[in-house]
Amino acid sequence: MASRLNPYISFDGDARQAMEFYQQVFGGDLTLNTYGDFGTDDQGQAEKIMHGMLETDRGFTLMGADQPPGSEHRPGNNMAVSLSGDSADAQTLRGYWEKLSDSGAVSVPLETQMWGDEFGMCVDRFGIAWMVNIGQPQG
Repeated sequence: MASRLNPYISFDGDARQAMEFYQQVFGGDLTLNTYGDFGTDDQGQAEKIMHGMLETDRGFTLMGADQPPGSEHRPGNNMAVSLSGDSADAQTLRGYWEKLSDSGAVSVPLETQMWGDEFGMCVDRFGIAWMVNIGQPQG
């Protein structure tokens, strides 16, 4: 997988409906993963979207998810830039992470997450939210 840069939208519990709507608008393939898919014990969260991705025939990629438990949904400030790739891009992506998070604020350190990828979130020194995901090799 080549590295990609795309918007990532946080929703207040209606990510499934929103992402399905965007699929109707733009077409393409929609993948939705719930918190339950990743083993949450919280029945109130099990059907919420942990990660959704719409990939269109025209090359658009839109990602979105329901706001994670314990975090505040802030309409108007609920977008981040997602930067992702696989292990072949790991050195480059880690370098981007270091530069983006330097003089910024890290909310999730770049480290291995429950889905197996390395992931981190930060806000750069200009107030832009970034999400960096380094995927594991597909077997």
